[in-house]
Amino acid sequence: MDLTIPGFDYQRVPVDDGVSLNAAVGGKGSPIVLLHGFPQTHLMWRHVAADLARDHTVIVPDLRGYGASDKPAEQGTATYAKRTMAADVVKLAAHLGHRRFALAGHDRGALVAVRAGLDHPAAITHLAALDVLPTLDMWEILHGADAAVAFHLYLMAQPPGLPEQMIHASADAFFGFFLDAWTGDPRAIPVEIRNEYLRASREAVPSIVADYRASAGIDIEHDRADRAAGAQLPMPVAVIQQDWGSVLGFDAEKLWRAWAPDLDHRTTDAGHFMAEEAPAVVTEALRSLLAR
Repeated sequence: MDLTIPGFDYQRVPVDDGVSLNAAVGGKGSPIVLLHGFPQTHLMWRHVAADLARDHTVIVPDLRGYGASDKPAEQGTATYAKRTMAADVVKLAAHLGHRRFALAGHDRGALVAVRAGLDHPAAITHLAALDVLPTLDMWEILHGADAAVAFHLYLMAQPPGLPEQMIHASADAFFGFFLDAWTGDPRAIPVEIRNEYLRASREAVPSIVADYRASAGIDIEHDRADRAAGAQLPMPVAVIQQDWGSVLGFDAEKLWRAWAPDLDHRTTDAGHFMAEEAPAVVTEALRSLLAR
C-alpha cells in the first residue's frame, strides 16, 4: 500500500520558527482542514479526504510533534499547548491561500480544532470534533475507578522524564494497545497503516508526551479562562462520538452544547477510529455540517 493519500500533493509548510508541517493537499473547492488523533498520522483521513476532495480543497497535515511534521523540543508549557498547535493550523491554511476554512479533528486533533475555533473564530467557518470532549470537561468527568480507561492521560501528565522513559522502553506495545483496544473493526486499519502509525509514534515519544502534558496543564488554564468569560464556538459545530457518556455517567451533548450552541451531536456504533471504521458515516456528517 502506498502510504500517502492517492491524488494528493505533499508539501512542507512553515508555521512557526523552526517548525514546518507535513501536509497533503488535494481537490478543489471550499477548503476544509482535517486533523488526526493519537496514535496516528494524517493517513487516518485517507478515505474521508479522498471523498471530500471531489468538491472541496482538502488539507490534511500531520500535527506539530507527529508524523513527518517537525517535533520541537518542549520549551515550557507553550510548545505543545493547543493554542500553539491551533495557531499552526491557521497559519498553514493561510500559507495555502485560505483565510477562512472549515476544520475537523479527531481525538487530539479535535482538541486543537476546538481551540482554533475559540481563538480564531473569524477563520473557522465550520467545526467538527470526533470522539472527544473539550479538555476541561474531559478532566472533570474522569473520577474514581472509571478513570482507569484513561490511564495514559495520567501517565503522560507527569513531569518530563519518567513517562518518556517508560513509553520508550516498550513503544510498540504502548501505542499498539490503543490501536487494538479502541478499534471496533481491526480490518479498518490494515497492517501497513498500523505499522506506519507505530513507526511514527516511536519516533515522536517526547513530543507526544508533551502534547498530553500540555492538556493536563496549560490547556486546562485556557479552557477555564474561556469558560469564565462565557466564550463559545460561534460557528456551526458537528460532534460525532461513541456513546461512552452513558457508560461513564455524563451527558456528552449537554457538555458540548455549553461550548457550541449551534450543535449537531451524533453517536455512532463505530469504534474510536471512526474515520477509518465508518468513513461513509463521517463523510456524510461532515458534508451535512458544511451545508449548514
